[in-house]
Amino acid sequence: MSTDRTTSYGGSTTTRTERDTMGEIEVPAGRYWGAQTQRSLEHFDIGRDTFVWGRPVVRGLGLLKKAAAQANRDLGLLPDEIADAVVRAADEVAQGDFDDHFPLVVFQTGSGTQSNMNTNEVVANRAIEILGGELGSKDPVHPNDHVNRSQSSNDTFPTAVHVAVALELTERLFPAVDGLVAALDAKAEELGDVVKVGRTHLQDATPVTLGQEIGAWSGQLREAWRDVRRSGDRVLQLAIGGTAVGTGLNAPEAFGPKVAEHLSAETGLEFRQADNLFVQLAAHDGLVAVSSALRTLAGGLMKLANDVRWLASGPRTGIGELRIPENEPGSSIMPGKVNPTQSEAMTMVVTRVFGNDATVGFAGTQGNFQLNVFTPVMAHGVLESIRLLADACRSFTEHCVVGLEADRDRIAEHLEADLMLVTALAPHIGYDHAAAIAKQAHRDGLTLREAAVASGHVSEDDYDRWVDPEAMTRPD
Repeated sequence: MSTDRTTSYGGSTTTRTERDTMGEIEVPAGRYWGAQTQRSLEHFDIGRDTFVWGRPVVRGLGLLKKAAAQANRDLGLLPDEIADAVVRAADEVAQGDFDDHFPLVVFQTGSGTQSNMNTNEVVANRAIEILGGELGSKDPVHPNDHVNRSQSSNDTFPTAVHVAVALELTERLFPAVDGLVAALDAKAEELGDVVKVGRTHLQDATPVTLGQEIGAWSGQLREAWRDVRRSGDRVLQLAIGGTAVGTGLNAPEAFGPKVAEHLSAETGLEFRQADNLFVQLAAHDGLVAVSSALRTLAGGLMKLANDVRWLASGPRTGIGELRIPENEPGSSIMPGKVNPTQSEAMTMVVTRVFGNDATVGFAGTQGNFQLNVFTPVMAHGVLESIRLLADACRSFTEHCVVGLEADRDRIAEHLEADLMLVTALAPHIGYDHAAAIAKQAHRDGLTLREAAVASGHVSEDDYDRWVDPEAMTRPD
């Protein structure tokens, strides 16, 4: 029966009466969630970050419930008609057809029980609808007895999170990082012949090529990318089959491996049931490892973004060796100003990733006995970091890297003035004499060549033969 009443989550609406083990509660008549979701919605109004943000967890839950129904059918635990309806409903959830029916926030029970039940209720009600029943009736499909068969929130929620993280890494982050690395490699090839001043301690150093400098950026990111991939292998291990505490109570021994098999067939990833299910419930070190690797990747991106904006600083009173794309006006008061906005956006993303990693790392230490009850916030932190890094990499590639240009005149000017070219003289006249030449040139405003010849230790011909900036970038 439907009634009209005022709810605590958004004004007057038509509701239906649902029942669970706590009693009756009013649920919006047009929503597919049920009593337990409604209780969480009313009891945890903490922030508005929901798992539909980017929807990876909802997708993971849908894929898991589909695979669980298939496994239960394989094992003779669900009739074909109910299994088929649950599979179809869960598939629709995974595809995003019911995202509006997942209203719960991150800050809920630490096991993710409410989000698991939210999924069970939505899938059950949609399956009931498919079979011609009435929403909320739990007939012929029950959210616990059928959709949650052989499962506990304690193993399903971390499993869904692992699925979500693995898919987000594979489909979102890896292509974005690949694209950025490829763009940097192409730019390094394009500008590989440009010899410039190297810099250490923010001071002039011996020469490098611009190709070498840019190649170091891509090389650092490539190494970090490999670390993320290695850490990503850990989330392919799933908690499913451990049920409440890791013993597998109420689940057939073959259930977990079969779920992993179905998930692998669905996604193309090599999921498997973890060897030690107790570990998967009591600790989430796989998520901690991914977050840590994302932090390392973020550190490489910070280096890249900062180097670009330093090299592009000026353009006339800074270093000014790179020209960045002029994407938008840089000031509301200074006409013609262009700012390194892509670098600024990237570095802000990095600070957020570092903050997420601090949260994930600490939350990962909070397993007590047979369960870690910080799973939702760990999932949110890791998934947000993946999304932000992927988006930032794509944006930086498209709106900065591909448009980078070298100011060859400015680079040549700086190279000519680089006193650290004196390093090439040291093997011939000794460190002390070379140092004296550099200091005299700096003190008296001479060129290095002038100071070297004036010292009496170097002839003009010797200087021209020994001091070759290009050769200094590729010593024998």
